[in-house]
Amino acid sequence: MKNKLTQNWGLKLVSFLFAALLWVIVTNINDPIEHTTFSDVPVTIRNTELITERGQIYEVLEDTDVINSVTVYVPRSVIPSLSKSDVVATADINDLTSLDTVPIKISTSKYNDKVESVKASIDSVKLNIENKQTRSFPIRASVTGEVGEGYMLGDVSTEQNLIRISGPESMVSRIVKAQAEVNVSGFTSMISADFDIRLYDEAGTEIRSASLEKSISKVRVTVDILETKTVPISYQISGVPADGYRLTGENTSTRNNVMIAGKSRIIQNITAIEIPEGVIDVTGTREDVTTLVDLKEYLPEGTIIAEEDFTGMINVTVSVGQEMRRIFTIPVRDIRITGVPAGLKTEITDPDGICTITLIGLSAELQEINVNTLEVTVDMTAWLAEQELEEPEPGYHQMPLIVSLPEDSAVVWEETEVQVHVTEEE
Repeated sequence: MKNKLTQNWGLKLVSFLFAALLWVIVTNINDPIEHTTFSDVPVTIRNTELITERGQIYEVLEDTDVINSVTVYVPRSVIPSLSKSDVVATADINDLTSLDTVPIKISTSKYNDKVESVKASIDSVKLNIENKQTRSFPIRASVTGEVGEGYMLGDVSTEQNLIRISGPESMVSRIVKAQAEVNVSGFTSMISADFDIRLYDEAGTEIRSASLEKSISKVRVTVDILETKTVPISYQISGVPADGYRLTGENTSTRNNVMIAGKSRIIQNITAIEIPEGVIDVTGTREDVTTLVDLKEYLPEGTIIAEEDFTGMINVTVSVGQEMRRIFTIPVRDIRITGVPAGLKTEITDPDGICTITLIGLSAELQEINVNTLEVTVDMTAWLAEQELEEPEPGYHQMPLIVSLPEDSAVVWEETEVQVHVTEEE
C-alpha cells in the first residue's frame, strides 16, 4: 500500500498543480478581477486633538483631504455592489511625519476581503501646523453708494462692536480690521439689517479661510438716512446804540441760509434757523457790531448741519451809524391846519412868515428827503384832545407841527411848535 502511494509522485505533483491552475483559470474566467474608480473621495482625519491640545491649529494644504480618484481592484461580481460611500479613506495624526504629512489608508466597508488592491491619486494629507492665536477687533460699518436725492447719511451704528477671531498665527496677525459693508444706493429711509463681517489686511485685501473662527459672522447695522432742507437764517438784534447813534438796517451775514438734515417728520415743520434775542447785542455801541455765532447751538432738536464743508460758524455784522440833523425852512403859508371846529378860523402868525423844521436821521436817509415834497400840518383835533378841550378859546396858542414822511423812512423830527391865532368867523 505504501509503495502505491509513493509511486509516480512526480506525476501526481504535476497533476495537482495542473488542477490548481485549472481552478484559477476557471475562476478567473467566470469572475475575473476588474477595477472601478471613484472620484473626490473625502479623507477623515483622526485624532486631531493631538494638535489642538498643544495650543496649535492645522490647515489642510492643496485640498489633500479629498482624493481626486481612487481605483479599487475587485472581482467583477463585486463591482455592482460597491459605491463611493463604501470607500473609507483615513489619515491618523498619530502617523504625522516630520514634514507635516499624514499617510492615507484606504479600505472598503464591505468586501474588504475580496479587494485585491487599491490605487489612489495621492497617498498623504499635507498639513500646515501653527500656533493658534486669538485676537479681538472692533467692528466697523462701511457705507457704499449714494442715498436718494434730497437725503443724506446720518448715524451709522452696529449692534455689537467687537469680534473675536481665532486661527493660525500667521493669518490672524495679518488682520487689521473687521468690517460690515452696507450699500445704501437709492435708499430714502432708515436701514436696519444683518450684514456679513469681512476681514481685511493692511492692503485692503479680504482675508478668507476656513481655518479662521469668528465669534460672530454677522452683525446688525443701523443706518439713519435723513431728509435735507435749505432754510434761511434769521436773527433778532438786542439793545440800543449810544445816544446819537442808530441801526442803519444794512446788516450782513457770512451766510443767509443753511442746509440742515433730520427725520422727515421733524424737517417738514422747520422754516428757519432762528438766532434768539440777546445773542447779537448793540447796547451802547458807536460802531458796527460783528458777532460770531455758532448755528449748531440753535438747530432744532433732531437736526444737524448737512454741509460737510461748513462748521456752522457765521459772522453777523450789524451796521450802526451816527445820527445827523438837517434843518428845513418852510413858509407858513404851506402849513395846513386840520380839524378846525366850525365857526372858527385860524392863522399861523410866526414872524417872517417862515418856520424851521429839524429832521434827525442817518446821513443817507436825510439826503433822500426832498423839502419840496414835505407835507407839514397842524392837527387841531389832536391838540384839543391833548389839552382836554372841546374847542379852542379865541386867541394865540402854541401848537405842534406834524411832518409827514415816507412810511419806510426812519427819519424823525424834533418837536416844533408854531403860534396859531384862533378867531371867530364874522
